[in-house]
Amino acid sequence: MAKLRQRGGGTYTGKALKHILDKIFKPNVGMRADSHKIAILITDGKSQDNVSLASQHLRDTGIEVYAIGVGYANKDELRVIASDPIKNHVYMLSDFSSLLNIVNNLTINLCNSTNSSLDSVRLVNGTTMCSGRLEVKFNQFNQSWSSVCEADFDQQDAEVVCRELSCGAPSVLQGVLYGEVEAPIWTKEFQCGGNESALLDCGRSDSNRSTCSPDKAVGLTCSEPVRLVGGASCCAGTLEVKRTKWRPVQDSDWTLKEAAAVCGDMDCGSAVSIGRRNNSLEESVWWIRSDCVQSGYALRECASSSSSSTIVELICSDLLVQPIISMSSTMDGVSEVQQQGFQVHRGSHFTISCSIQPQYPGGSFHLTFTSSNTTYSYTQPAVNHSADFLFPAADPAHQGNYSCVYDVYIFSHNFSSESRLLSLTVTGKLKQSVKLSGTETSH
Repeated sequence: MAKLRQRGGGTYTGKALKHILDKIFKPNVGMRADSHKIAILITDGKSQDNVSLASQHLRDTGIEVYAIGVGYANKDELRVIASDPIKNHVYMLSDFSSLLNIVNNLTINLCNSTNSSLDSVRLVNGTTMCSGRLEVKFNQFNQSWSSVCEADFDQQDAEVVCRELSCGAPSVLQGVLYGEVEAPIWTKEFQCGGNESALLDCGRSDSNRSTCSPDKAVGLTCSEPVRLVGGASCCAGTLEVKRTKWRPVQDSDWTLKEAAAVCGDMDCGSAVSIGRRNNSLEESVWWIRSDCVQSGYALRECASSSSSSTIVELICSDLLVQPIISMSSTMDGVSEVQQQGFQVHRGSHFTISCSIQPQYPGGSFHLTFTSSNTTYSYTQPAVNHSADFLFPAADPAHQGNYSCVYDVYIFSHNFSSESRLLSLTVTGKLKQSVKLSGTETSH
């Protein structure tokens, strides 16, 4: 070793990480498939190329990364490269002679890593870390895995698996989704209550099945662990992402493009605005790499542990629930003739009511009316989250389609939501002219 000469040149840590992934952890150089994979990076400078995607690809393939910085190494860069938890995977030293000072601590962490690698479940062949064919480790000694038969697995079991993998709730539970597989050899039926922290903590009994074909192996998709908290609804607030734990996200040059991915993951429509607030608790945060998100990766796969004084707040467009439209008559002159259609006798008093689930104070309701040759809109303020539009006497001119539109101004933006259509038919003789009680505008 003393006779080895150091090659000159720049610091290209990203290329080195890519080389490790492409050349080192391969069967043709002795890598066993059942071995725990650990990479230890030692660097004394800041990289001249991008390290974020290369290090993410290492971690995505199950390689645990330790990063040791010496001298002029950049600690923030090491935090991007290393696996979680950062405190166990990042070391900063003043010089190379200090390497001897961390040997004992590093050895302990490495041993803990290999012991904790005895995971009991995994999802394979999926598009993200939260999807794939379910496999259970049934032999810790020789690291043997088996897929699970659908007959031995249910929704409560799926909830436990998603929780164990730090993913969101299960959204798809179906076989033959994630590639061909040998027939499952796992012979126990899981009996989870749904609240267990690990699948193998659940009760198990001998399976009733005698055989299980390959096309009956469980495939599972868990939702991405992303949420907005502290806002007026589940579609507004402080952005939090879960890997090993829930953390807020660092404010770092986010655009509406990255925000749109978040709103889409939560079925909250499109992104309206991006804000920021102080990280008053000085808690650890996730740094989400925008280039990773724009490449199509899930937020959790683009997250690295970091620290920041400001964190991201988002508002998504799909904030409001759908208003409810209903109809009643004081003269028993209204009858429902189909799912969304009503009949009312001429001259009968009737009321069309608009209401919405309490979310925000204030707002207003617009009752829109459309017939074959005209359109009107009647407006009233929302009082206790509802408004009644009174019709003293039914007239043929009232025959047509009605809907309630709720408008509210919040977060410095206007939001609206529209109800289903209500169809009205007026029957019988005309008794009197009518006028709507309220404000009428013609369109």
